[in-house]
Amino acid sequence: MTATASTVADSGTMFRRNLLHMLRYPGLTVFVIGIPVLLLLLFVYVFGGTLGAGLPGGGRGADQEYLAYVVPGILLIGVAGIANGASIGIAQDMTEGIVARFRSMAISRAAVLNGHVLGNTVQGLLCLAIVMGVALLMGLRPAAGVFAWLVLVVFLALVCYSVSWMAVAMGMSSKTVEGASNTPMIFTLLPFLGSGFVPTASMPGWLQWFADAQPFTPFIETTRSLLAGQAPDPRYGSASLIWCAAFIALGYFWSRALYERKSVRS
Repeated sequence: MTATASTVADSGTMFRRNLLHMLRYPGLTVFVIGIPVLLLLLFVYVFGGTLGAGLPGGGRGADQEYLAYVVPGILLIGVAGIANGASIGIAQDMTEGIVARFRSMAISRAAVLNGHVLGNTVQGLLCLAIVMGVALLMGLRPAAGVFAWLVLVVFLALVCYSVSWMAVAMGMSSKTVEGASNTPMIFTLLPFLGSGFVPTASMPGWLQWFADAQPFTPFIETTRSLLAGQAPDPRYGSASLIWCAAFIALGYFWSRALYERKSVRS
C-alpha cells in the first residue's frame, strides 16, 4: 500500500473513531447545537421587531424580515461552536496519552489530525442542518433554488473544514483541556463583530473597517446571498475562499508541527 493510500485508510479509521465519540458522548454536540438555536429564538422573538425595523425596507412584519437577515450569522455561530469541540477533542487526545499509543502503532501521523477535522466537519453540518430546520419552522422562506442549496452546503462544509483545522491547531497549542475550550472563543465573537446581526454600515468607522476585513463577514454575506437565491458578491465570495484556504494551510502546518513536537514528549 502506498503512503497516500495508507494515510487515506488511517484517516478513515480516525474519522470513524471521532464519530463514535460524538455518539457516545452527545453532551458536547447538544451544547454546540443548543447555543445557536437559543440565540436564534432570542434575537428573532425578543430583539427582532426592533432590529428588523432598522433594516432597509423594515416595517410591518419586521421580526420576519430580521429572521431572514440573522439566520446566516446564526449559522456561522454554529460553525464557531464546532471549533470549540474540535479544540477540546484534540486537547484530550494530547493530554490523556492516547497519542503516545498511536505513535507506537503503524498509523499515519496526519491521520489523527484528519480524523478530528473530518469528524468535526460532519458535526458542524449536522448542527447547521438542525438550526436551519428550526429557522424554517419559525417562518424562514429562502428563495434559493436547488443549485443554490447545493452550493450553500458545499460552501458551509468548506467553512466548517477550514475553521476545524484552525481549532485543532489552537487545541494542540493549549497546555490543558480547559485552556483548549477557551482559545476558539474568538470565532464565536467574530459574527457579532461582523454583519451577522446588523449591517456593518451602521457601525462606527473604525469598527466598520474591522467588520469588513475579518473573515466571518464574507462567510455571512456569501451565505446570505445564496439563501436569497442570488449570486454572491464576487468581493465576498473571493474573500471567503481566500480565508478558507488560509485557515486550512495555517491550521494544517501549525497542527502538524505541534503534533510532531508534543507527541515526541508524550
